[in-house]
Amino acid sequence: MTSTFHHIALIGKYHTPAAGVPSDAASEALQRIAGYVRSLGCEVILDTQSAIYAGLPDYPSMDVDGLGRHCDLGLVVGGDGTMLGVCRHLARYGTPLVGINQGRLGFVTDIALDEFEASITPILQGEYEEDERTLMNARVMRDGQCVFEAQAMNDVVVNRGSTSGMVELRIEVGGSFVSNQRADGLIVATPTGSTAYALSAGGPMLHPSIPAWVMVPIAPHNLSNRPIVLSDAQEVTIEVVGGRGDASANFDMQSLKSLQHGDRILVTRADHSVHFLHPKGWNYFDTLRKKLGWNEGGV
Repeated sequence: MTSTFHHIALIGKYHTPAAGVPSDAASEALQRIAGYVRSLGCEVILDTQSAIYAGLPDYPSMDVDGLGRHCDLGLVVGGDGTMLGVCRHLARYGTPLVGINQGRLGFVTDIALDEFEASITPILQGEYEEDERTLMNARVMRDGQCVFEAQAMNDVVVNRGSTSGMVELRIEVGGSFVSNQRADGLIVATPTGSTAYALSAGGPMLHPSIPAWVMVPIAPHNLSNRPIVLSDAQEVTIEVVGGRGDASANFDMQSLKSLQHGDRILVTRADHSVHFLHPKGWNYFDTLRKKLGWNEGGV
């Protein structure tokens, strides 16, 4: 087979094995995929953690940054949560990613494990649909110093503390004051994240091609505080100005648990984007129908 991609990174969903025993399901899935891709004439390199925890010593391994420098395609096996962590590391290298789902259909890990051979072969031959997704960069500023910085593919969320009571937030967009809000929290989501927490909080779904974010209050005190779609070219500033106890901030799966009054969260579009490859014929609306159960019971 003539392959467009030659050096394939394989990254799996893994958990630290109890008593040193690897996860049989994870190991079997990675072994199966690695063997198949190698049989097509491609070099397969596992990320170090997957190789250790899945018990696959027969393949070369590298840390995620090494994979980004060496490999021209990444296969991510797991779910959307697994993909989120990988994306943040590999976006800077421009490595395109393919998601193979071990459980339910994911929004970005859309190839079912039992169908991966039929989907992967044409992708490796250069037959695929490409899908570009933006990332956010967020900084937490305290007394003029950056105390936390992270990238997010889904969303940046500011939540009230564990005690009862709302958090009070001052919001600016592009340097212009927008509002003071009292709520359980606030979500700023990318189009990718618009189908996650932001959707549950009442926000709209954004097509991935739209260069925009959606800002969604969580249980606002004033019901006129509604979701709003913003240009992703402008910086969003969220300042904690009141509330009982400490608030927290979450950047996908990365958290800062101790926001203080006066802390400012600055959200900007990241310099790098993520490139997903999907099977030929894929489109975003097919994923929505399958994931959200649209048309169930219809013709």
